[in-house]
Amino acid sequence: MITRLFLIATLFALAACDQVNQKLGLEDPAKKEARLEVEAKAVGSGCRHSGRAIEDCYSIYGWLPKAGIFAGWREMDEYMRENKLDTIEPQLPPPEGPGKKKKKTAAADETAPEGNAKAAPESTEKAAKEGETKAAPEKKSDKH
Repeated sequence: MITRLFLIATLFALAACDQVNQKLGLEDPAKKEARLEVEAKAVGSGCRHSGRAIEDCYSIYGWLPKAGIFAGWREMDEYMRENKLDTIEPQLPPPEGPGKKKKKTAAADETAPEGNAKAAPESTEKAAKEGETKAAPEKKSDKH
């Protein structure tokens, strides 16, 4: 009885290995390479359709294989020449690569005054003058 329960538990654990690996971010190298190759082809064709140079695509999407980007770019180029399609100008800036920190634009937008553009330089000048007149900085408390 105990051995049957152990075998059943082992089977369930082995059946969930793919799910556990997926949750941990572990991926089969062959599957990852195939996924990246298909993604690179799509990116390359999108770059060609938007009129970006192949070198720009290489630099923007540095984490994708260059051979896949070129294959997609070349396929889209042939397709566009056969069907006499024009390029489409990109509406958005190129995305940042993985691992790069995103800029904080929302915090800057919240602090910027909306109505009066002249008020900002005057207030910064006043703050600078006040900062010059302050002699001693404030002391921090020792409480934590």
